[in-house]
Amino acid sequence: MPRSRINGNFIDKTFSIVANILLRIIPTTSGEKEAFTYYRDGMSAQSEGNYAEALQNYYEAMRLEIDPYDRSYILYNIGLIHTRNGEHTKALEYYFRALERNPFLPQAFNNMAVICHYRGEQAIRQGDSEIAEAWFNQAAEYWKQAIALTPGNYIEAQNWLKITRRFE
Repeated sequence: MPRSRINGNFIDKTFSIVANILLRIIPTTSGEKEAFTYYRDGMSAQSEGNYAEALQNYYEAMRLEIDPYDRSYILYNIGLIHTRNGEHTKALEYYFRALERNPFLPQAFNNMAVICHYRGEQAIRQGDSEIAEAWFNQAAEYWKQAIALTPGNYIEAQNWLKITRRFE
């Protein structure tokens, strides 16, 4: 039984009902419908913390999905899981791949900046200020891109950029 039929969360059930109605009325191929079902089930598993199941669903959705825009969100969600699991190199790879398909994902730029900032802080703890500065500069570039796409968001990042004199 698909995950979407067994999930007890009200919001997930509502989303599933609306999604099922849309899948019936919007003219799409059976492959696109199947890809969306896997994506939806992946989001549901991810929201419950079932990351292995979510990844399986996302990989299957990637196999079926042909639209670059839709693929960008699948890749982004895979990046989120790798970030959550502390696999930052993998997460960055998936965020890059998402942005190749959709350069208008400010949340991907933000998450990349957060990872770079974290690595900068790690470098400081290890006593390597030169490496830390390089990571912080990279974080600044990603945050600038996120802010350019959504100027009202990422206030903490904007403040950090101003305080560290990296905001242009």
